[in-house]
Amino acid sequence: MNLVLVSQSDFIAEDVISIRDRRRLEHITHIQQIAMGDSLKLGLLNGQMGVGEVIFYSGEEIRLSIRLTQPAPTALPLTLILALPRPKMLKRTLQTVATLGVKRIYLINSYRVEKSYWQTPLLSKESIHEHLLLGLEQGCDTQLPEVTLVKRFKPFVEDELKNIIGNTQAIVAHPYADLPCPAQITHPTTLAIGPEGGFIPYEINLLENCGFSAVNLGQRIMRVETVVPYLIGRLFA
Repeated sequence: MNLVLVSQSDFIAEDVISIRDRRRLEHITHIQQIAMGDSLKLGLLNGQMGVGEVIFYSGEEIRLSIRLTQPAPTALPLTLILALPRPKMLKRTLQTVATLGVKRIYLINSYRVEKSYWQTPLLSKESIHEHLLLGLEQGCDTQLPEVTLVKRFKPFVEDELKNIIGNTQAIVAHPYADLPCPAQITHPTTLAIGPEGGFIPYEINLLENCGFSAVNLGQRIMRVETVVPYLIGRLFA
């Protein structure tokens, strides 16, 4: 936790917050090892960042006098369309994209996404929120990403995706494409990444008809949890 995230519910006065939940308390006391008068880097969820000075401490509560004067980091100009990963990868992937500054995420179905993946409790609003917060705390960011779940591939591509793409450059990672992936771009982009094994040819055709260009990443085939940070880093280095 490189940034302590707080919310409006933590405020007990105009510039004083009270932290009582176990996760943040344990991190502040055991990892950061605070003492009276110490300062912590913190941020208001979906608001500004700043510092908080410890004005009260007990085993059950920490109170901080806060000053929020800094804007959150600039978000990446990226919309991520991601085939739903297997549950054990989903947690890490959500944290990673939040850390890297992605603010618009669609988790979609595809032919190679197992039906059982959609039954995981990790897709609950509470679980998604928790892992996005962990990513924001790691990346020192306050702006919560928006995650949309899409269980039907074809209607989504044919009826909704063109509006989502808008005027962005739309690319889909595909190991058998001829076009190499672009690098170090600055313009708005929509990036589609398939499941383990990639999108099937039928899905690639639908995406291309919608305006996507299929690009390859070279000879290496990567897992989803590897290819997501790799691609984002390549595109927005």
